[in-house]
Amino acid sequence: MEKLVNVYLFGKKYEVPSNLTIMTAMEYAGYQLVRGCGCRNGFCGACATIYRIKGQKELKVCLACQTQVENDMYVATLPFFPLVKQVYDIETIAHDQQVMMQLYPEIYACIGCNACTKSCTQELNVMQYIAAAQRGDFETCAELSFDCVMCGVCSSRCPAGISHPQVALLARRINGKYLAPKTSHLADRLVEIENGTYEELLQNLMQKPISEMKELYNNREIEK
Repeated sequence: MEKLVNVYLFGKKYEVPSNLTIMTAMEYAGYQLVRGCGCRNGFCGACATIYRIKGQKELKVCLACQTQVENDMYVATLPFFPLVKQVYDIETIAHDQQVMMQLYPEIYACIGCNACTKSCTQELNVMQYIAAAQRGDFETCAELSFDCVMCGVCSSRCPAGISHPQVALLARRINGKYLAPKTSHLADRLVEIENGTYEELLQNLMQKPISEMKELYNNREIEK
């Protein structure tokens, strides 16, 4: 027999195997996951979850697909967190510090509590990339936030009401559009693809077995 632990899902008690993740424990208990399940590998941010262990005061956050159940764990999922998402035209907006003041002025109310960083499911330095956004340093903000999965957990813990993922997304868009060096060879390759240069090659590739495709991928020529 597998070791069983008590888990409370949405207020109801279940006994589940201790080696399950929160997500698989929910399915084991009979829940059909239609929303909030996504990639199941921690990169889509759809399964943000809050939980507390019985007898402990601390409220913890995680991704349900990555976190193993614990005995007497009280769980509630957070598949959507209401972030502030401003509308803008990336082709016309200013790409200096002023744009953050106009679109996301709440970042200047940051009190430096670091709750966002401590709660980040990807272990990103969230407070530091917000500080970079405050300075108009979009390149640093983009780099520090590159692995953000936009789960919204950081914002759920923020006393200033900052929508960190949306701020980071704006910084990455500005960096990609205006600041990052242009890659002329990429533009040339896109034209070749649109003209059908690689159509026959792609069709042949799609006919190959998975094992051969993996071999080709693992031994591909990587541009330095």
